[in-house]
Amino acid sequence: MSDLLLLGLIGGLTLLLLLTLLAFAGYSGLLAGVEVSAGSPPIRNVTVAYKFHMGLYGETGRLFTESCSIFPKLRSIAVYYDNPHMVPPDKCRCAVGSILSEGEESPSPELIDLYQKFGFKVFSFPAPSHVVTATFPYTTILSIWLATRRVHPALDTYIKERKLCAYPRLEIYQEDQIHFMCPLARQGDFYVPEVKETEWKWRGLVEAIDTQVDGTGADTMSDTSSVSLEVSPGSRETSAATLSPGASSRGWDDGDTRSEHSYSESGASGSSFEELDLEGEGPLGESRLDPETEPLGTTKWPWEPSAPEKGKE
Repeated sequence: MSDLLLLGLIGGLTLLLLLTLLAFAGYSGLLAGVEVSAGSPPIRNVTVAYKFHMGLYGETGRLFTESCSIFPKLRSIAVYYDNPHMVPPDKCRCAVGSILSEGEESPSPELIDLYQKFGFKVFSFPAPSHVVTATFPYTTILSIWLATRRVHPALDTYIKERKLCAYPRLEIYQEDQIHFMCPLARQGDFYVPEVKETEWKWRGLVEAIDTQVDGTGADTMSDTSSVSLEVSPGSRETSAATLSPGASSRGWDDGDTRSEHSYSESGASGSSFEELDLEGEGPLGESRLDPETEPLGTTKWPWEPSAPEKGKE
């Protein structure tokens, strides 16, 4: 009887543990629905303190921790410029930090000095007229893991079906929710200076390669080239041309042979957005997008469902 009692006790504890884990997962958002819509942004124009990161998105956790430790009451924000399923992990770029102020409010000089003391830079993001957006519960650390694996594929599907030009990807951690936002206008204003600097460096590299190849009389657009030139958005200054690694050089993703340039080649354009019915916005004709809604060239985010993540690969 003692052995049966022991086995029963072990079984009961195991069942209780499983139920606890399921309850925790459910509380973290495992069963939460993901609804993607297009409309007004979840935040107004903001001033942020950020650090730029190039590399694995899974390495950005320390930046979140660092920014939160400086002033825990501030909301965290991250801007992801590249799709890790289309761009080599060591070339993926993002900006991570805290929101210092929103709307007409200006951040205090003391707060700016505090963040700058720890190596953060200050930058302002506008409030675009329209965005693709979604929310997910933010109740535990597990919520972040679940959100990145459920929301990003839903965003990709929504954008692909409607042939929208929506990028980059923003995550705003606000109280008990994570807001995901993809601007449909003024995308260039979300590019921090470091992103534009890397694009100009890459452009210089491809020009140097082209010059060298031209000297040998070879075709500069041959299939042996591992880079492709594209024009990046930018409304704060003249649009910069950016070089992105070509898909032909990505042995880690042989299943996808397209380059990042394929976004615009697939037919995404600002005109397709004009046909989109915005939830709660009324006829789109009342609020047309600026010409900058459709910058020349391509975006960093393709249409295929993918799961860019912060913890994340």
